[in-house]
Amino acid sequence: MAKIIAQASVSLDGFIAGPDNTGFDRLFAWCTAGDVETPSAEPDRLTYRTSAATATYLQDQIERTGAFVVGRRQFDETNGWDGSHPAGQLPVFVVTHQPPAGWVNTGTPFTFVTDGVESAIQQAIRAANGKDVGIGPGSTVDQALDLGLVDELLLDLVPHLLGGGTRMLTNITSAPLGFADPEIISGVGVTHLIYRR
Repeated sequence: MAKIIAQASVSLDGFIAGPDNTGFDRLFAWCTAGDVETPSAEPDRLTYRTSAATATYLQDQIERTGAFVVGRRQFDETNGWDGSHPAGQLPVFVVTHQPPAGWVNTGTPFTFVTDGVESAIQQAIRAANGKDVGIGPGSTVDQALDLGLVDELLLDLVPHLLGGGTRMLTNITSAPLGFADPEIISGVGVTHLIYRR
């Protein structure tokens, strides 16, 4: 059965972006901190170079993910990844109040979902064909947690303090929520924490 997995690179003080949308060089430095190559779906744009442990972790995520759910803010800040999500041809469901005017799909099939996170996740599950669905980061994760839809929370914890910015989790109305003790994978410049419900 498909799992719903929320994943993000997070600073020690809990931020997924620094003040004024900065800090990504620190949050994602681990992606090129080693010498084991893991190509993305578009290796000309992104090839990870990590420790062996991180490479295994990444490869597992790449192989088991069949679709994504993201928020409109992430879509806008990346300019829709210029029409090609780093995961390539996998379907991406964008939760939004209003689809962008004039958007034309290119390589990645984007679907704009205007009736909420739960609907987007259900559509992504169908599109993933038995594989897992990645969600977030941002308020989509908060909403999915409140709906009881997150099976795993993956935090790529980096050894930096950003001092402010956008938090990974900001408005969980159903807290307290519990997870099992994490699986811990130590990489170079990152500790991967896998929390399961």
